[in-house]
Amino acid sequence: MLRIILFTIGIGLLFYVAPEIGLSQYVHAQKWVILSFFFAISYLNHILMQIGFAKNRENFVQYYLGSVTGRLVMSLIFIGIYVYLGTSNLNTFIIDFFVLYLCYTGFEIFGLYRNLRHFS
Repeated sequence: MLRIILFTIGIGLLFYVAPEIGLSQYVHAQKWVILSFFFAISYLNHILMQIGFAKNRENFVQYYLGSVTGRLVMSLIFIGIYVYLGTSNLNTFIIDFFVLYLCYTGFEIFGLYRNLRHFS
């Protein structure tokens, strides 16, 4: 859990210094909402993975695939809400969202691989 918090703080620092170094055109105004969304999703995935490890390691794959599917559905709903509300600069919003989606997915896979290596 600490790794998720530190990863989110690191990305938050990048968002904070982006306007200072001239990259504000690449960062959407709703960056903090997007970052909060991914932190919440990562926290829920972390909880679900702990349940999967604790209850039954044989069914861990079902827990993991359920969390991936849930994250995808929640992400599509999140994007759909912002598209429906007519957010400004939609291209930047979607690009920022999917860059963070890939970063958090890679971070989750790296952490999961690291934890599974200990159990094998």
